[in-house]
Amino acid sequence: MATKLTGAIVFNSIGRTQYGFDVFSVDLHNQNPPLNDNRLTDGTSVNFNTQFSETESNDIVFISEQTGFHYIYMTRPESPPQALPFVPASLFHDRPTLKNGTLYFVSTHDEPDPVFKGCSAVYSTSINGNKTLTRITPQGVVDFSLTVSLTGKFIAVASYGSRQWGTNDFRELKTDITVFEASNPENRVVMSEQGGWPTWSQDSTIFFHKITEDGWWSIFRVELNGSDLLGSRNSSIHVTSPGLHCFTPVAFNDGKRIAVATRQKGNKFHHIEVFELESKTFQRITESINPNFHHYNPFVSSNSRYLGFHRFRGESTQGESKILHLELVLSPVPDLQLIRLNDAFPGFSPKGDFIALNHIPYDHESDGIKIVRSNGSKRWTLLKGFLNSWSPTEEHVIYTSTGPTFESFLKTVQIAQIEFDQVHLEKDIEEVPFKLKILTRDDTGNNAFPSCSPDGKSIVFRSGRFGHKNLYIVDTVNGEFNGGLRRLTEGEWIDTMPCWSPKGDLIAFSSNRHEAWNSEVFWVYMVRPDGSGLRRVEVAKWKG
Repeated sequence: MATKLTGAIVFNSIGRTQYGFDVFSVDLHNQNPPLNDNRLTDGTSVNFNTQFSETESNDIVFISEQTGFHYIYMTRPESPPQALPFVPASLFHDRPTLKNGTLYFVSTHDEPDPVFKGCSAVYSTSINGNKTLTRITPQGVVDFSLTVSLTGKFIAVASYGSRQWGTNDFRELKTDITVFEASNPENRVVMSEQGGWPTWSQDSTIFFHKITEDGWWSIFRVELNGSDLLGSRNSSIHVTSPGLHCFTPVAFNDGKRIAVATRQKGNKFHHIEVFELESKTFQRITESINPNFHHYNPFVSSNSRYLGFHRFRGESTQGESKILHLELVLSPVPDLQLIRLNDAFPGFSPKGDFIALNHIPYDHESDGIKIVRSNGSKRWTLLKGFLNSWSPTEEHVIYTSTGPTFESFLKTVQIAQIEFDQVHLEKDIEEVPFKLKILTRDDTGNNAFPSCSPDGKSIVFRSGRFGHKNLYIVDTVNGEFNGGLRRLTEGEWIDTMPCWSPKGDLIAFSSNRHEAWNSEVFWVYMVRPDGSGLRRVEVAKWKG
């Protein structure tokens, strides 16, 4: 019988709390290039991946996280957004599209049976009549990034097919551009192997992006032969030239232009540009309006007048500006809470009423250890440091590392004990006084990621003192200065981020020892505190 999971997991999504995405549009008819953009969403949570409705107004359908998970909303100018209640709850929704009174969208609410198999699929439902939900993607197939042709006859997707997830699909998801008729989704034709984010021009041309052999993300197109899919597979044609990155195309209905997100040489920001297909020239749209903001995922109105995108809303724009310390996120397990943290490397106090964390802003100017109430109501500052482990036996003791943790093994990073009086956590103050005790020598290189034993007597940590980052155990009272240090693992690889089990009988850690030459591939391992019983944790077995 499976163990029932309860409690809470606190975690960090890199950069997510700082996004502040809202949806904006520009009017291409009034100024060339446009002088300003117009916000279409209300500044609540994050809003993104949008399409205009079928009317000629600025009505939109989009994705928002206002409820703690991806959900589909509709809104029109000067009106609050409305969630679509007939869309099932899911951890992920994407690419909502309205066509001929039907809403098409991507969802993951049907969970897959095998591990390492995706559950992203295309669904449809009527907006005005019967709200029956129809799965369009065949069972066992994984589809992303849907787009519907001008008349609604064809649908194109970036499809993973029936494959299991590839362990190397991080920077580029290896999907195929696949087309089928909306009335016959079982009859699917792969138009181009390797490609993503398709968009229709009329009913005959699909534009999409993919990475080329020279490393540039570029736009390609592929044509259908006639009005059906028989014999329609043609070679794809390279549309944009090397020398700049182009992603997430959207085609104008006039068949003459596409809009793309670009990143020009020497510019770290993504901007929206219009590409003229005949002259092969770019018109920059957003760079003159907000040059220092990223702009993403363009979309265009049916009359080609309005061009939309999402970006950071900016501090001067009305909307949410306060970033929550903690934020509840929808959990797939009913009795297990998921709490997103606006920082990194959290650690619960023994009673669970406080969380120690590392504050790591983008500028890294005020990195440090902070304490926040587990309900998110108050936060205090301790000191600059990195990664925290609260002593399981002492409410007033936290272990941390001080220094550039992710640098080479030669950099000086030390394990430290922080002691403070918890009475200060009841006061309305910003900084809490503390005592700092260093547990490692300053000539031992990079020591980091401490985890305290359940009895509070020992710390396991990662150290690069002998040229490779392995695990060591040190006494919490005397540190390593009186012989209180012993080596736990040894080898020419990286063992890191250890975590002592609640019973004290095991230590879990991350390691690349199975591919020591590759510093990007890690797996979970376990070992007993005496160094015996080392084994790799098999998450699941691959089938086939």
